[in-house]
Amino acid sequence: MMDGHNPIFVAVYLFLYSIFLLVYRVAIRIAAVFNAKAKKWIDGRRDILQKIKTTLPHNEKRIWIHCASVGEFEQARPLVERLKMQTAKCKIVLTFFSPSGYELRKNYELADYVFYLPMDGRKRSAKFLRMINPSLAIFVKYEFWYYYICNLERNNIPLVLVSGAFREEQPFFKWYGGLFREMLRKFSFFFLQDEHSKTLLSQIGIEKNMVVTGDTRYDRVFEIAQQATSFPLIEAWKGNAKLLIAGSTWEADENILKESIAALPADWKIIIAPHEIDKRRIDAVRTLLPDSVLYSELSPKGKTSASILIIDNIGMLSSIFRYGDIAYIGGGFNKGGIHNTLEPAVFGLPIIFGPVYEKFVEAKEMVKREFAFPVNNAAKCQDIIKRLSNSPEVLAHKKNEMKVFVKKNVGATDKILQRLPIK
Repeated sequence: MMDGHNPIFVAVYLFLYSIFLLVYRVAIRIAAVFNAKAKKWIDGRRDILQKIKTTLPHNEKRIWIHCASVGEFEQARPLVERLKMQTAKCKIVLTFFSPSGYELRKNYELADYVFYLPMDGRKRSAKFLRMINPSLAIFVKYEFWYYYICNLERNNIPLVLVSGAFREEQPFFKWYGGLFREMLRKFSFFFLQDEHSKTLLSQIGIEKNMVVTGDTRYDRVFEIAQQATSFPLIEAWKGNAKLLIAGSTWEADENILKESIAALPADWKIIIAPHEIDKRRIDAVRTLLPDSVLYSELSPKGKTSASILIIDNIGMLSSIFRYGDIAYIGGGFNKGGIHNTLEPAVFGLPIIFGPVYEKFVEAKEMVKREFAFPVNNAAKCQDIIKRLSNSPEVLAHKKNEMKVFVKKNVGATDKILQRLPIK
């Protein structure tokens, strides 16, 4: 492999990286004209360095935790909570790259400061680090920004990766990935999700300062399960029925479900929680599934014959899985892949999802153990639904085994804290 040690290669890599940063900035500005999320990305970073400068007081000890978006935040959350308990005087600076993460968690009570991460750049990253002056930087799962990483190393600030997961198809392991490998070599420590990631890093010469601790999301969902909220309206609507709960669905998922739900026995009902809940999406789901009622329409006094309940708000899904028997998780027909499978898994639900799941260590392990079932069409989805819903003994066994699987993987946060280089 060609690596970044050769000065000529370094120059070429950095030139290409600079081009990438420029193209990204131009593309996002163009997209902002048509796309609300891209506009938030632009607006959120307007005068961001000045905002940070005027917000942060002097003479504070700080830990910087960076998350790409919502999923990575859920991995960081158990760590943030424990850090605040153990290092009360240390302030937490939480940054997000994506508007989805920032907008949802900008008021997160356990972070002392929440900002958008300024776009990478030699001078910009240096200014950012001078302002926040962290004693430790924690990147969650991924997000590798060259100048930020270089400036952390230059300022002798430890940088660790938590819940890291690597795959062969990533640039780090390709002939052209010299700059990416250089970034990895600047990390102080790697807390990895699985042994496969450790093997991949070893193959590119990174053999020290890494340990397999697992995924902190198991700790998070286990905590959620212990504190799960009750929903009397759902309990009344459900009655004695069995439940298939479809969470974080997109249009492709809903079309699959539309063709598949006929396979359910008569004593089953369905809950669907779309990934996006604007009026257009909710109306589309309701049109697709006419025998449905919205959660906002349920009443303690009123009854409905609808066998499908559409959740038209955010924040309930992780607790709603407590009522389920089978889960369908959306996103598996999108390029980004499936959404959170651990939320239903902690309650023991066997899971169905689309074919794009290879980036997720936990999903691959569930498929391997036959707790989860990837489907690429309605016929396959219908077959899985029939197999599970018509066999109470099989379903009960899988639910019990799934709970055992999740419980065995709890504990990553403790393992990380034991080795985290906190000064």
